[in-house]
Amino acid sequence: MKKVLLFVFAMLLTTRVQSQNYFPNNESVQSKNENYTAFINAKIYVTPTQIINKGTLLIQKGKVISAGTTIPIPKNTIVVNLDGKTIYPSFIDLYTSFGIEKPKSTSPMSRGQLYDTKRAGYYWNENIRSEVNAFENYKYDTSKAEEFLKSGFGVVGTHVQDGIARGTGTLIALNNFDNSKRLLANKITNHFGFTRSALTTQSYPSSLMGMMALIRQMYFDMDWYKKGNSETKDISLEALIENQNLVQLFASEDKLNSLRASKIAKEFGINYILKGSGNEFERIDEIKKTNAKFIIPINFPEAYDVSDPIQANQMELKDLRFWNQAPTNPKVLAENGIVFALTTDNLKKLENFRTNLLKAVQYGFDATKALEALTTIPASIIGKNNEIGTLSNGSYANFIITSGDYFDKKTVIYENWVQGNRFVVNDMTIKDIRGNYDLVINNETFKWKISGEMTSPKSEITTADNKKLNSKITIANQWLTTIIKPSDSLKTNFTRLSTYLGSTPILGGKAIVKDGKEVSWIATKTSEFKADPEDKKEEKLNPVQPVTFPNVAFGNEQKLVTQNLLFKNATIWTNEKEGILENTDVLIKEGKIAAIGKNLSDPKATVIDAKGKHLTSGIIDEHSHIAISRGVNEGGHNSSAEVTIQDVVNSEDPNIYRDLAGGVTISQLLHGSANPIGGRSAIVKWKWGLSPEEMLYKNQPKFIKFALGENVKQSNWGNINPIRFPQTRMGVEQVFTDYFQRAKEYDLAWKNYNSSKKGKTPRVDLELQTLAEILNKERFITCHSYVQSEILMLMNVAEKFNFRVNTFTHILEGYKVADKMKEHGVGASTFSDWWAYKFEVNDAIPFNGPIMHNKGIVVAYNSDDAEMSRRLNQEAAKAVKYGDVSEEEAWKFVTLNPAKLLHIDDKVGSIKIGKDADVVLWNTNPLSIYAKAEKTIIEGVVYFDSQRDEEQRKAIAKERSVLIGQLLEEKNKGMITQEPKKAERTEYHCDTMEY
Repeated sequence: MKKVLLFVFAMLLTTRVQSQNYFPNNESVQSKNENYTAFINAKIYVTPTQIINKGTLLIQKGKVISAGTTIPIPKNTIVVNLDGKTIYPSFIDLYTSFGIEKPKSTSPMSRGQLYDTKRAGYYWNENIRSEVNAFENYKYDTSKAEEFLKSGFGVVGTHVQDGIARGTGTLIALNNFDNSKRLLANKITNHFGFTRSALTTQSYPSSLMGMMALIRQMYFDMDWYKKGNSETKDISLEALIENQNLVQLFASEDKLNSLRASKIAKEFGINYILKGSGNEFERIDEIKKTNAKFIIPINFPEAYDVSDPIQANQMELKDLRFWNQAPTNPKVLAENGIVFALTTDNLKKLENFRTNLLKAVQYGFDATKALEALTTIPASIIGKNNEIGTLSNGSYANFIITSGDYFDKKTVIYENWVQGNRFVVNDMTIKDIRGNYDLVINNETFKWKISGEMTSPKSEITTADNKKLNSKITIANQWLTTIIKPSDSLKTNFTRLSTYLGSTPILGGKAIVKDGKEVSWIATKTSEFKADPEDKKEEKLNPVQPVTFPNVAFGNEQKLVTQNLLFKNATIWTNEKEGILENTDVLIKEGKIAAIGKNLSDPKATVIDAKGKHLTSGIIDEHSHIAISRGVNEGGHNSSAEVTIQDVVNSEDPNIYRDLAGGVTISQLLHGSANPIGGRSAIVKWKWGLSPEEMLYKNQPKFIKFALGENVKQSNWGNINPIRFPQTRMGVEQVFTDYFQRAKEYDLAWKNYNSSKKGKTPRVDLELQTLAEILNKERFITCHSYVQSEILMLMNVAEKFNFRVNTFTHILEGYKVADKMKEHGVGASTFSDWWAYKFEVNDAIPFNGPIMHNKGIVVAYNSDDAEMSRRLNQEAAKAVKYGDVSEEEAWKFVTLNPAKLLHIDDKVGSIKIGKDADVVLWNTNPLSIYAKAEKTIIEGVVYFDSQRDEEQRKAIAKERSVLIGQLLEEKNKGMITQEPKKAERTEYHCDTMEY
């Protein structure tokens, strides 16, 4: 036995001496090496579609000289035989913060700098940081670079991920050996996003709509500045101008935000590359229409631990479903012809990148498309396809060497070369030691099975009497170490084996046994490794749930279409001079009301028996705050006329479906009441399943939200130390007067310039432009109001500037000034019976609406509340209860009258031939507390159907059960799970503030 051991040690020593690396891993040697290196007999991916079998890759001085099958090899060449191995171009990640220190956040509640910036010579808003250059801020991070290198990346784009205009990004080669070559481009991209800067205390903008308005103003200012109109220097605008020819990269981080960013791009003729979020598949038709290129993360969500049924029940279907569907996103994008690169952004660990990528391939993402998304596409996006992303002649020698097909999970990445410098991921010379052995330790015999992956084997040791011992095997730098846990109760009595791995099939070396004694060990292979049949099985994929429109509970499997419908024998509430018609038919064709009468027929129409039921026009909510994304108030300034709710409609808010179930077909989505002059509104038709743009009322009249009272002077803002002007009611009046005077002067300046075309071009000011529209009677005011003195004040200000207030909303003291309101010509959108919920409402009475109505004012009842909007039919009934208003007139409070206030009564609000087919079929009198909407129809499309709703409830319960079953199976397989999260959704009200 001793002779055998001596022979083994001699063989190991000889192997170690002869087993030097084929290329020295020394910085000074590598950086000065000018020899050729030829990698022969490899499968070479020059590009994802140009593949060479048994080829040669020749490199020199960090560049590719040639790749092919008949490459002449110069004499001064280091030759590396890669028989059976594969070479791919190293990957490119364009969206990282590599080497960038994360900006330290200031206090989000500090609201001292409301208007001005302390940064002299820069843009007026500190979220515009276009002068920032990543190459001036980054510090090469060797440790992080190694993580990227191990994942196959050779080049990264990096930038400061802070602010709305974030400045330029730089391109870095992950060359850990030669810092003089790392910087491939100082400025390669120009970055934007929908997030505030952590480095500013300015309150504006606090909302998504404010961010969009700020971006628009920034571009107008850039153009104005570029033409030499400014008398002062602006470093931020100069940087924007200087960098406008760079690749413009916008971090949208959500499918709907991608549509919003594309909207801005279209307005200003910009070609944004959009950095998405992974949910693009949910709105793929709209995403495709943007014609934008994307950078897509593959940070698929971990499975949820739904073993606790109470926690599981708190989860929304959309979150369970997204876990199931997310891996299909790359496939869906590729199949729809969308050009996109991949990024590691938002991964918890970089090592998860390949795991997730392989998962995407399993779910149908074409492997060639995947390679393109990691190589040629990102290189093309930044105009560097001649330098990186391929192994074409003259490109950088950036490539990975693998044991085989990268998309085979068994494949090992051996090396990653960047600019001709070698980074070892896994030792390519390592021998496959897997198999069955007879193990002898100090004359004690064992059976040793080594299985698992070649680079990370598993150990199983059994004693002579078939007792298993816990053991762990590790291989690093050609050294094998094995720790055998003791079989007795002493937890410290480990046996440690070690040896250098050579070419001999016999393993052996020294062992330290439990008493600290050093002994010899030897392992002789008795049979080769055979993979477990279970390992060869394809991983079972979870069936993917179908995407719905929208992709949430009660979404539709197909987008709904217009139908020709014939309602027979209904009670028709026409809201016209005909009044209420009994046993009457209504024909809907091509989205319009085509006929009203008895005994109607149409062979192409679906007949609906409406006998005993009531057909009305759809309810119109004049004042709503549902379905708004990321902020209902932009309250940092006392005027935010430049912002618009149209930018931030959230087409996936479940409150839309609930409104439809309550018979609501149209709503005006209003800015909140945080400031005297709020933002522009959005009039929407609740076309459930369509995009935000498709929900917007076509050619809608222009409205804006104003506000009076406690909110705007900040008397009820709590302990946030409000300091913004105004702080008093007289200050509120002064705000209106000042802004309208400024708008008048602004409008005059533009009219004079447009007529003469002389002098400097006036600066486009979106805020004053909007207010000028009011003066020119092109935009109408809906004003939040309570107290009679303020109501009178605003009417006086309006008359001073020769316009009229369109609507006072809330208006709970309207009954006190109804005569003055009638004289002014203003309408009222009020509550049915709200009172005393704050001090300025103490004088409210439930007879308010009827009193104003009887005075000849157009009166509507609104919701201003997500819950109330579902039962506005009952709110209308309160006009009968409190004011003895007729049922027919009371019904107009929520249909025809709000249509009149919104200037859309020529199209909606009543059942009349030629009007839009926005109707609701009720099971009984709509003013009854027992009334339920059976069908809610918009332009001939049945967006809510009570029978379909029942079927969907059953389908939802079944789908939840299927998804929970899949999640439980994931946990049982030992997969990583996360705790279920209950979705938190903010229900916006007039005074909701977010920072």
